[in-house]
Amino acid sequence: MESASALNVVPKLMAYRIAALVRFFVVRAWKSVAMTGNGSDRFDVVVVGGGPAGLAAAASAAECGVRVALVDDQVDFGGQVWRAQANDQQAPAVDWIRTLELAGVQLFRGTRVFDWGSGNVLRAEQGDQLCEIGYHKLILATGARERFLPFPGWTLPNVMGAGGLQALVKSGLVIKDKRVVIAGTGPLLLAVAAYVRQRGANLLLICEQAARAALARFTFGLLGHPKKVGQSLALLKATRGVRFVTESAIIAAHGTRVLEQVEISVAGKNEIIACDYLAAGFHLVPNTELPALVGCQLENGYVAVDEYQQTSKAGTYCAGEPTGIGGLELALMEGQIAGFAAAGHHRLAKKFFSRRNQLRRFASAMNRAFALREELRNHTLAETIVCRCEDVTYSQLQKHRSWRAAKLDTRCGMGPCQGRICGPATQFLLNWSLDAPRPPVWPAAVEHLGTSIEGPQPEYSRIVRSA
Repeated sequence: MESASALNVVPKLMAYRIAALVRFFVVRAWKSVAMTGNGSDRFDVVVVGGGPAGLAAAASAAECGVRVALVDDQVDFGGQVWRAQANDQQAPAVDWIRTLELAGVQLFRGTRVFDWGSGNVLRAEQGDQLCEIGYHKLILATGARERFLPFPGWTLPNVMGAGGLQALVKSGLVIKDKRVVIAGTGPLLLAVAAYVRQRGANLLLICEQAARAALARFTFGLLGHPKKVGQSLALLKATRGVRFVTESAIIAAHGTRVLEQVEISVAGKNEIIACDYLAAGFHLVPNTELPALVGCQLENGYVAVDEYQQTSKAGTYCAGEPTGIGGLELALMEGQIAGFAAAGHHRLAKKFFSRRNQLRRFASAMNRAFALREELRNHTLAETIVCRCEDVTYSQLQKHRSWRAAKLDTRCGMGPCQGRICGPATQFLLNWSLDAPRPPVWPAAVEHLGTSIEGPQPEYSRIVRSA
């Protein structure tokens, strides 16, 4: 009350000057701690996703002299492909990150975007703090995740995704001398197999669900991509001597408290293999929740973009796996195109069109080769848990005609993963279409939902209260 009384006797002009001075120092203080997520800022270009596509997009935009921010929910940038290279000074990820730092790109590490608001503002959490990040142009490089198909025993400890096993090993899991079976579909299987074998795993078997004829056609098509041929030969060399089977399927994982055996079907015959780890991944699913929330149009499950990677929402671009599963090199090409285009340098973006289009043709052939066979639907039993967050079985879901009806009755898709695991599974098993996402697209603190600052705000930044 005393401060209020004192202010009452200050002339209006002096009060305005004091307020302006306070705002000046508040803005400066915010800018000095913006990396910790204590506030909000409006950038020329904001990139969400710190994988290869996001790194390339941020670097390309910054090269044009605009003000850029890069936001990722992990502390280390690089995505699943490059994250383990954070401490390797010769690694590609380190070169990209060094370029960003030299260009003055603001890096928001460990910052998860959970909502999008009107006025081009992203709402995110960094630890227990709320961030609001404003932008003029937005690039979404949200990557992809593994697709899981439920089978009996898939919730046992030591049964995980192929990429999940790779991530654990990269994080320090000791795999030496452990018996490993890798199953599912897609190029990731060979990549993970080579990785864990190089670290001492006893790799017993690689089970690919695709037909041998489809793989043969895809392999023949590699001849037009010399770099891909080299990569494939390196993987084959790294997995030499390991049994590789096609047209296979996981029947069940067995064990009391932990995985002990896996039962597989090969050419119509079942066999049981004792193992310590089962890594099962059925290609990739694009992370389109945030693009859909922002208002980007999806086509066949992917974000639709024009030749400059711009989405149906003006000023919003998308690069990498959300526009189509295509791998590292394609993600880098699309990221650079999106970055230059968002910064207004379309001439520079055009330089990457030819290579991008060539890589897209390769990606289309890859996705055809590893398309899921219809027979895989037969291996999910009535009692198999499909939604592991809410313990919903396949028989419970079969009673319903749609994803929404199942959610209302069983809570399927309403657990911590918000349907990211069971959603794609039901799309394949039941031909369901998923509902449009609603905020928050990631779990967020209740006190951050709907929190914002009202009233006059500085031009570029504002303080948002922390939890």
